[in-house]
Amino acid sequence: SQDAKVIAVQYSATATAIGLVALVLSWLMRLQLGFPGTFDFITPEAYYQFITMHGMIMVIYLLTALFLGGFGNYLIPLMVGARDMVFPYVNMLSYWIYLLAVLVLVSSFFAPGGPTGAGWTLYPPQAIMTGTPGGQDWGIILMLSSLILFIVGFTMGGLNYVVTVLQARTRGMTMMRLPLTVWGIFTATVMALLAFPALFVACVMMLLDRALGTSFFMPAIVEMGEQLQHNGGSPILFQHLFWFFGHPEVYIVALPAFGIVSDLISTHARKNIFGYRMMVWAIVAIGALSFVV
Repeated sequence: SQDAKVIAVQYSATATAIGLVALVLSWLMRLQLGFPGTFDFITPEAYYQFITMHGMIMVIYLLTALFLGGFGNYLIPLMVGARDMVFPYVNMLSYWIYLLAVLVLVSSFFAPGGPTGAGWTLYPPQAIMTGTPGGQDWGIILMLSSLILFIVGFTMGGLNYVVTVLQARTRGMTMMRLPLTVWGIFTATVMALLAFPALFVACVMMLLDRALGTSFFMPAIVEMGEQLQHNGGSPILFQHLFWFFGHPEVYIVALPAFGIVSDLISTHARKNIFGYRMMVWAIVAIGALSFVV
């Protein structure tokens, strides 16, 4: 379906389903912490895998998809007075790419060696080298492929949100009359469109390092007196790229919630939002400053 409300429900259902997987992983980690050594299947390697998958699912595949994909699709057309998103086919395609990304991520549980255990930040060289907890052949490849798909799908959806807010508002609905919910989602979407390309580039470069033997992030490593063929790369480069995305990501998740809570309080209190313009500029300022914290 190309209907924005149907797509919103699909986003929400898929995000909730993958969120339940993260919940189960958190229970398993708590069991290991509460009763160490009791459960034989929770090996040290498995614990690394659980915490990696839990963190990545919660930050990317649950919260970002739920707030922007779910609430964004459902609320933006209603609140700006539009019939639907400006590009409904692109909107539909963005969801199916997101679903494919989720399926690729889940498939890593069934890959030889299991999912990657490099930590949700995927720091090299641990995430690249075979034989380390994060360097399983298929685990890291599937994780990186899933992230690349997610970013492609979200970029398509995010551009749709921005164009809809800017071009499809009903007559008389100026930007300074938009509900704060729309401002929160709009600002978070613009932030994501600026931040996600850095993560996309980092994932592509790491995938090339892992699959094709390039040396973007692999430093010169000496083993048993001999230098390995990887040399010249910088693990710090990945950290710079990752955290250019990572710092704004906190506020990408938070700003839609700020807007929703503000409108809920205003509605149930039956009062207009005090200092509406300052609230709008505060949301925009938070979005801008999130890139320099």
